[in-house]
Amino acid sequence: MQYEENGCLLRGLGGLYEIKLDNGTTPLSGKTVFSRAKGNFRHAGLSPLVGDRVRVRYDETAVMRYTAEAVKGDDGGGVVIAEILPRSSALIRPPMANLGVLFITFAAAQPAPVTETIDKLIAIAEYNGIEPVPVICKRDVDPARADELKEIYEKAGFTVFCLSSVEATGIDGLRAWISENLGTRIAAFSGASGVGKSTLMNALYPRLGLETGEISQKIARGKHTTRRVELYPVGEGYIADTPGFSMLDFVRFDFFRREDLPLVMREFEPYIGACRYTKCTHTKEEGCAILEAVREGRIAPSRHKGFLAMYEELKNKNDWSKK
Repeated sequence: MQYEENGCLLRGLGGLYEIKLDNGTTPLSGKTVFSRAKGNFRHAGLSPLVGDRVRVRYDETAVMRYTAEAVKGDDGGGVVIAEILPRSSALIRPPMANLGVLFITFAAAQPAPVTETIDKLIAIAEYNGIEPVPVICKRDVDPARADELKEIYEKAGFTVFCLSSVEATGIDGLRAWISENLGTRIAAFSGASGVGKSTLMNALYPRLGLETGEISQKIARGKHTTRRVELYPVGEGYIADTPGFSMLDFVRFDFFRREDLPLVMREFEPYIGACRYTKCTHTKEEGCAILEAVREGRIAPSRHKGFLAMYEELKNKNDWSKK
């Protein structure tokens, strides 16, 4: 007898995929199984990604193997990925699908944060329907700078967490937010190596036991400790452990036009349409409501600086490079 069940792809290595099946009505419902993918995916140029919702197919032989003892075999234990379900998003780097929440982690110092990169990452997430949540690590290293950054992004309309894994402060608040807001979504922690991403994830969920790396004094950056993307169940959702990254590289990357850029700056929204000129670029025009808000401190200057940097990058393009 043939069975089919949907599930979430947790990790993959060498063409063998680990999948957590949904709580359905088939014999293996709710179990974690190992699977191979159908060969026709390769011919169609499609590869399963961590985070994919997939439909698997198996028979009574697989049921007997997994009922007796979950077996990780080279053949996938008789389970095969028959279909990759529609994705809400797909990324090349890090390779994963269906990201719902992005914790944008950056250090208050060591390494110093680059706010233009942070703002660009937030804009990309916003445009692609991913909820960005800034997380400021290493508050113990530079408390004043950490508090300044927290104020900037809270003023912009984001939920912001400021914490220290060393002092174990702020961790409980972030864990509570995840518990209350993640739901069935997949979340990832972005951040260049050295910002304390794996240390933070271990502090949040000690059972994960993630490997961490020390900062190289020579280059003032961390050593990469995560080699591939893996998902860990947290409540009804998942937390992704990924290689350190500071930018999202989308498959078929249809980024927004220059004219759409103000729409992914949350704090610009109250002022859009209030400028003197209909086609105001919000870069230098007289009578610009957004520039006035920057001068009056209602919009952080660093956020407008990030906007200007992205505007220049988009100025001579209809959209950003398509991947």
